[in-house]
Amino acid sequence: MAEPLIAFRGVGKTFQADGRTVEAVRGIDLSIRRGEFVTLVGPSGCGKSTLLNMAAGLFGPTVGTVHYDGRPVQAINLRTGYMTQNDHLLPWRSVAGNIGVPLEIRGLSRAAMRERVGALMELVGLAGFERSYPSQLSGGMRKRVALARLLAYDPETLLLDEPFAALDAQLRLSMQGELLRLSRRLDKTVLFVTHDLDEAAALGDRCVVFSPRPGTIRAVLESPLPRERDLMGLRRDPHYLALTAELWDMITPTLAATRGESA
Repeated sequence: MAEPLIAFRGVGKTFQADGRTVEAVRGIDLSIRRGEFVTLVGPSGCGKSTLLNMAAGLFGPTVGTVHYDGRPVQAINLRTGYMTQNDHLLPWRSVAGNIGVPLEIRGLSRAAMRERVGALMELVGLAGFERSYPSQLSGGMRKRVALARLLAYDPETLLLDEPFAALDAQLRLSMQGELLRLSRRLDKTVLFVTHDLDEAAALGDRCVVFSPRPGTIRAVLESPLPRERDLMGLRRDPHYLALTAELWDMITPTLAATRGESA
């Protein structure tokens, strides 16, 4: 069996907050295969984003190890790209200028930047909007700009933290399809945090289900869906419906317990 691209081994993470110790995750053992799309689901505060941050090298585990391509992650992991719910576009820059930020940091020539930005805009369906500004764009178009910027420096792994949560249902479905298409075409590895169980089932090759904080992995569900899938047609697919129902059955008692603890 090939060595995993990302490996969490016995990982635990605690933080200091308001003078007390908060345990975010405990005993995490998880392997992510190269080219795999893995969705992470669970109640708020269960440590899903903590795993993304450790894979990105933003901080290390308190106990255990995080390895990337066989090596411990001990600094910022430049082989990953991060996208959050907020698109963080620069309002004073055009679409082309926003997408080109990572390329400027890398020091590419103007000609090389124009070529790369043009190709990315074509890739995400933004051709013709080079000179537009973020304030002139719809929510879906802003997400496309953020996705193109994420892809600009060609990270092999995409770390996505609820990137489409703020979109309406139609736009969210469109962006889900776009992300899945691009990740397959470009052979990207994806770790995708979401609270939307339908989204987790539709996109994931595997769905990782977390328990409440301190987050532990309750289950890892293999998707019965084909690698290439039509998201529009999934709502009538019995395999998709069964996977979604299984996720709901696992999460609903967890949510009820969490509400009871906070009551």
